[in-house]
Amino acid sequence: MNRTRTTVAALAAAGVVTAAQLGLAGAASAAPTVTSTSSGCPINIVYPTRFYVDHNGWVTNGGLYFGIKSRTSKSFKKVTFTVTNVKNLRFGSATAKGGRISHKTSQTVSVYTSTFKGKASLGFKVRTHLLNTRSYKLKLTLHGSGWNCAVNQGTWGSR
Repeated sequence: MNRTRTTVAALAAAGVVTAAQLGLAGAASAAPTVTSTSSGCPINIVYPTRFYVDHNGWVTNGGLYFGIKSRTSKSFKKVTFTVTNVKNLRFGSATAKGGRISHKTSQTVSVYTSTFKGKASLGFKVRTHLLNTRSYKLKLTLHGSGWNCAVNQGTWGSR
């Protein structure tokens, strides 16, 4: 047993994202999972399902990636995707993809773009410290204009 690398899998039974909000629960795999939001929302949320933690509690491979992908060719204005700590997570540096980091603290990371073009993606990779590898949770929120999406997009984590 290698004590310096602990495998942490976010299982569907542990509440990856609430099934009522997403219509389905994610399965554990090595790649990030893309999950649909509500039926009227043309956005998919991307979140990790499996990752590794070093002996100090930091996620290896540069951190965790969270993002959104458009399912339509229509463009949207002023899109902000935010991840907020609920339990036992701390954030380090963040790198944006498809936009810019608009807000970053140890508790919250937001990525923003003024125009979210069709079939595009927006997200960030953030260095993440797990204070407790068995029990952690964060909240996903999405703001923008021109769509029919709920602001609260559920939670991700264990228990």
